[in-house]
Order: sequence, then structure tokens, then C-alpha cells
Amino acid sequence: MGHTFSKILLHVVFSTNGRRNFLYKDMRERLLAYLCGIARRMETDAVKAAAVDDHVHLLIKVGPTHSASDVVGKLKANSSRWVRKTFPRLADFEWQSGFAVFSVSQSASADVVDYLENQEVRHRRAPFEKELKALLEKHGIEFDPGHYLD
Repeated sequence: MGHTFSKILLHVVFSTNGRRNFLYKDMRERLLAYLCGIARRMETDAVKAAAVDDHVHLLIKVGPTHSASDVVGKLKANSSRWVRKTFPRLADFEWQSGFAVFSVSQSASADVVDYLENQEVRHRRAPFEKELKALLEKHGIEFDPGHYLD
């Protein structure tokens, strides 16, 4: 076979450093558009992006030569620089050092899009800490309950 075929979907989650409520409603749309633009420049596709006060979710389609770590690292580095420059009130803005990433099958992608679209409602009932713990458990990822938010 002379061609490479792939459809790799990733659900990526990362928080502001210390889970500070820095993602104000008046800037989220611009931030998400900027993140999607970074993804396009890396030749990945942001299928859906969502944010609440302290974290971001992205459903992205990556190529077979991309690593999750490289893609997320570039998204976070470029967007944090942009946030600090664009919003002077957020001069000390940073993302957390880590991230969570989950593989998504094509058959489950609509469910993930729905999940992302309902972040505001979901977080009226449960904080990020509970959401992340539930996602890690759902995907069978081992973690230290005392340090998974470090």
C-alpha cells in the first residue's frame, strides 16, 4: 500500500495553572478561535472546542505523524503567550503543566461533541476536579487520587 490513511481523534483537557478562574466569558470565544487557529497551522483540525472558567476541552483530529504531547504543548505555549498579550488583566496567565488526552473512536465522536457543547451546564453541578477524575476512571487511566491535579 503506497498511501497512509488515518483518522485519529483526541479529546484533550487542560486547566489554567492552579485552576484559577481566568477564562472569563468575555474572552472565551476569542481564546477558542485562537486555539483552533493554532491547530490549523499545525495541520490538525479542531473539531470542537469548549471552555469554562478554569479549563478547556478540545476534540482534535491529528495526523499520524503528530504526537499528542507535541500538539498540546504548542497549543498551550502559543495560546498562553497570546492571552497574556491580548488581555493585560491576565499578565500572569499560565496553563497547568500537564494535560489529559483520550482517544476517541469515530462512532463516539458525536457524543464527545455533545459533551463539550454542554460544559457550562455540567459545571453548574460538578467542578473540574470531579469531571477529570470521572474521565480518567472512564478511560481506565491509573492516577494517584491525592496528586492528579498537581
